[in-house]
Amino acid sequence: MIFLQLFLAHVLTDFVFQTSKWVKQKQKKKSKSIFLYLHAFLAGLLSYLLLRDWDQILVPVFISITHFVIDLWKLNQKKDNLKYFLLDQLLHVLVIIIACLYLSSSFEEIGPRLIQLLDSYSFLSILIAYLLIIFPVGFIIGKATEKWHDEILKNTKEPLSLKAAGRYIGIFERILVLTFILTDNFSAIGFLIAAKSILRFADKNEASARKQTEYVLIGTLMSFSITIIIGLVVRHIAF
Repeated sequence: MIFLQLFLAHVLTDFVFQTSKWVKQKQKKKSKSIFLYLHAFLAGLLSYLLLRDWDQILVPVFISITHFVIDLWKLNQKKDNLKYFLLDQLLHVLVIIIACLYLSSSFEEIGPRLIQLLDSYSFLSILIAYLLIIFPVGFIIGKATEKWHDEILKNTKEPLSLKAAGRYIGIFERILVLTFILTDNFSAIGFLIAAKSILRFADKNEASARKQTEYVLIGTLMSFSITIIIGLVVRHIAF
């Protein structure tokens, strides 16, 4: 409940009450912008009002100060892109989690709980599975399909896809497939495969276009197959 209250205060502060005028002036004047200070104060004020613990002033002050520091850090970055937006939001959420732990007096329990997780057979198995499908599996598929990639590249002047798009698509696919397996939603994998197989029946008249489609499908089937095998092994071990 505490987390939801503080998270609501954050959403209201960052996305509801913050106008485009505030954002533009903050980006222009940075630490000299009055709206940066007003924004940070609003974060603490809304947290205080939504918590309704009138004797607890340290947490709203903590949130206000950290909100100011995080926003100032983001404003001083050279680029205002998705990467820094996500980092900014992640830092705000971490601050909220720390505040929740403080309010619930759970700081002393963090260490034992982390040790308990690291001693958990199921947790370690699932963690390793996700790390495998995100990192080494993509590298293996890239190496396995390298010869077809080079063959297509020789016959076309245009890039095969957006920069790194295929890698990220593959990562998200494998995360979804592994999650479906671990949550016993095997039918959802079928819908995912069906959606991807539409590529095979697209209007491809040129030979190079057909090769690109086949290249994508080979990579997809390899990605799905490896992830399914890893998921089934983890289900057998962890559950």
